[in-house]
Amino acid sequence: MNGRGIKIANVRKHFGGTEILQGIDLDIQPGEFLTLLGPSGCGKSTLLRMIAGFEQLSSGSIHIGAQEITQLPPKKRDVAMVFQSYALYPHMSVAKNIGMPLEMSRLSFRQRLPGSRLLSRKVRQTHREIAQSVARVAGQLDLQHLLDRKPAQLSGGQRQRVAVGRAIVRQPSVFLMDEPLSNLDAKLRIQLREEISDLHRRTGITFLYVTHDQTEAMAMSSRVAVMQAGRIVQCARPQDIYNRPAELAVARFVGSVAINELPVTVADGDIQLARTCLNLSTSDAPDGDYILGLRPESLDAVPLGGEADFTLPLTHVEFSGSEVTLRCDGSALGVERIRMQMRAERFERLRNDGGINDRVALRILPQNALLFSSAGQLMPAPLRIMGTD
Repeated sequence: MNGRGIKIANVRKHFGGTEILQGIDLDIQPGEFLTLLGPSGCGKSTLLRMIAGFEQLSSGSIHIGAQEITQLPPKKRDVAMVFQSYALYPHMSVAKNIGMPLEMSRLSFRQRLPGSRLLSRKVRQTHREIAQSVARVAGQLDLQHLLDRKPAQLSGGQRQRVAVGRAIVRQPSVFLMDEPLSNLDAKLRIQLREEISDLHRRTGITFLYVTHDQTEAMAMSSRVAVMQAGRIVQCARPQDIYNRPAELAVARFVGSVAINELPVTVADGDIQLARTCLNLSTSDAPDGDYILGLRPESLDAVPLGGEADFTLPLTHVEFSGSEVTLRCDGSALGVERIRMQMRAERFERLRNDGGINDRVALRILPQNALLFSSAGQLMPAPLRIMGTD
């Protein structure tokens, strides 16, 4: 089974006087797993529904493979869609739910009625082929022991797998998923996230996935397209989205712990914070005001009295398994708080040795620091330790 690519060119959508999508351009490669990531209301589900044919474009075009589908009805687009709400038929068994798309496309209304297999050998053969396809998909999704049950007898995760099975049984070239895991608890989300990733690898179908959950997006995708207010602000590999966000808005949205944003000034290549020179410099940023973005892991705790960029009051310690997040009072630096993260065992060593008490000394790791313009654009100039080339 092979997927086909999707080309979205200058797509716009208006609802009344409001422009929901502002000229979307996006090329999705055949067999790629691309995720549209963004907050509620940014237009990602609207774009997905346009590809499926459930919403009309105000302008622009959409191609799947070499075929323009902008004006085609949904059933002729060779796409399958999984919704957030599962949308299963409650009176039908799992087998009937999965097989319904094949029955609708291969059998007439009369041939789908009970007893229709008595009509002809051809109808019986079609029913057998549909049953074989259902069995194959059920095996892929570990549903073979549930085929006779109704949706009400299934767990949330099982219902979502049935919805996925109903979508892939047609062997579409494009698979659209609109926040399919948002109604599940945390453990089930992780389990189904792995199953969906495995399914993508096995089938080679082109996946276009919509979510507001950055953990899902980063864990599953070949590339992530971050959407903000009806536009795509960055489309790149997950690691590039995290390590080199094109805009401060992207850096804020991606990351399990919020990025630190420090108001700094560049003067002759030196970076100053709160009128004090940091041990950082840059060669390509003009003099002026900037925002220094520091992920929590871009700061390192050092023993008190050691070589630190700043020492701050420690206000909160949060344990999360192997990691510890420290929250410090950042008012001396012109911000409300500073967050940093470290391994739990290292935190315990520092605390036991007196390196952390009611204050913590922090040093910036320049290889992970990000410099943004005052307008929020990432500056291409890398940061380095002062005095190094």
